Amino acid sequence: MSTNSRFFNITQLAATLPDHAETMLTDIRLTDETAASCRIFRVHRRAPAHYHTSCDEYLYVLTGRAEIVIEGQSPKEIGPGELVFFKKNTVHALQTIFEHPFTVLAIDTPRRPPEDIHFVNPADGTPESFIKTQY
Repeated sequence: MSTNSRFFNITQLAATLPDHAETMLTDIRLTDETAASCRIFRVHRRAPAHYHTSCDEYLYVLTGRAEIVIEGQSPKEIGPGELVFFKKNTVHALQTIFEHPFTVLAIDTPRRPPEDIHFVNPADGTPESFIKTQY
């Protein structure tokens, strides 16, 4: 297979994410290029207000329902088939998970390094407590 292209079965890969984890999220990195990274992640519990300094983020909900709060906007319930976009440095949080598993396809432009997580309240977490990459 060419290294210039790959095919992914998103449904099958998402099904391999664990139901529970010590971290807030677990993910599978599908691509990790300089221009963009693409991941599938599952949210295990609320993710307090945070932001990323390296990338804009596109979140496409695959399964579950959750309430997202994005800086300057009213909370919004999101579910399967919905796409959320926000620019880098935009504070956002997943306040409540209404329906598990809450699983998302994420595209970060440019690439988001795993350590690029900045909590508004630093006591809320660290890169290590935020996300664990499955593979």
